[in-house]
Amino acid sequence: MGAAEGFFERVDAGRFLATEYTRGPWDPGAQHAGPPAALLGRAVEERADARAGMRIARITYEILRPVPIGALEVATRVLRSGRGTEVVEASLTPAGGAAPVMVARALRIRVAEEAVPAVAPGPQVPPPGEAGAAPFFPVPWETGYHTAMEARFTEGAFVELGPGTCWMRMRVPLVAGEEIRPLDRVLVAADSGNGISSVLDYARFVFVNGDLTVHLHRHPVGEWACVESRTAVDAAGIGLVDARLHDEKGPIGRSAQSLFVAPR
Repeated sequence: MGAAEGFFERVDAGRFLATEYTRGPWDPGAQHAGPPAALLGRAVEERADARAGMRIARITYEILRPVPIGALEVATRVLRSGRGTEVVEASLTPAGGAAPVMVARALRIRVAEEAVPAVAPGPQVPPPGEAGAAPFFPVPWETGYHTAMEARFTEGAFVELGPGTCWMRMRVPLVAGEEIRPLDRVLVAADSGNGISSVLDYARFVFVNGDLTVHLHRHPVGEWACVESRTAVDAAGIGLVDARLHDEKGPIGRSAQSLFVAPR
């Protein structure tokens, strides 16, 4: 592990420095999309004018370009505000850059304690205590997202092709010196669905997602987030990752990723 104490270091309210723990598997100078996705999710929650009693129910990310490891600026704005819902946009731009590299739009819904009957969403997956530790697929650098996350599979593995179910836990905070929040844990992990259920050989093919959408019907709890993932790829080079998301209490939502697939 390196000397950094989180995926990011906070410079001030809207500026952050990405550390080597954000490094993804495709390029030594680019981030895995999980950490910046969680950073934008936190920015939505941290808005100074954020309305009490609202919770993120859906957040969609457009990954416009690779997110560089370096200084970044975060900006947010409210696009629509109503009595029961609001839409907030958050953008991530390299310091001094002219255009964002990632943009998120979050739908927040007003919540109330036991306002309606709860409906069970589906079966649970085996808990993380019953899962086996598994290495990430090989990458040519020592430190990155793959060393900052603990992974345990109840189905499949990063180095096996096909469906996978993986519990993930952050080894470092999202922001150095700051508490890990429940939403951080889910958003950092959700972008890994692509690798958890890869159906093509990493050494022969590139399969990169250009977006990520996360739906949450329940606020996550606990240290672990589980991604139960399936991938489909068309011969034309377009793929789709569909995943059910869980915490230790049960299902909490779903995620989806659109893939660009091509030979290396």
